[in-house]
Amino acid sequence: MENKKEITLGEIAGLIQALDAKLESTTKALDAKLESTTKTLDAKIESSGNEIIKTLEAKIESSSEELATMTQKQFLELGEKVAKVEKRVIIVENKLDNVEAELNKKVNKIDNNTLKYRIEKLEKKFA
Repeated sequence: MENKKEITLGEIAGLIQALDAKLESTTKALDAKLESTTKTLDAKIESSGNEIIKTLEAKIESSSEELATMTQKQFLELGEKVAKVEKRVIIVENKLDNVEAELNKKVNKIDNNTLKYRIEKLEKKFA
């Protein structure tokens, strides 16, 4: 004998609310992590910029060719750091997209199960 548990619309609504709360909580956590990472990276970039300025001021007396070479190297390093930051932001965005996709799948599954349940109930009623 099959033991079927009937799910009420209230329970389904509760599940959807719980999923929504989890999505919101996850989104807030990811936003906080992204903001924290962004602040840290901004500080590192600013620190790197300050190091570049100090290096350039100390070497002003160097030849213009040496100065141009050092400046180019520093900008390339800064570009690499920015590229790393962009990669980390993409990773965070992908993780957020994955979380959202998983939650959408769960909501769709709940919607599908609700419809199946309602159809079964109507079939029994009109049978």
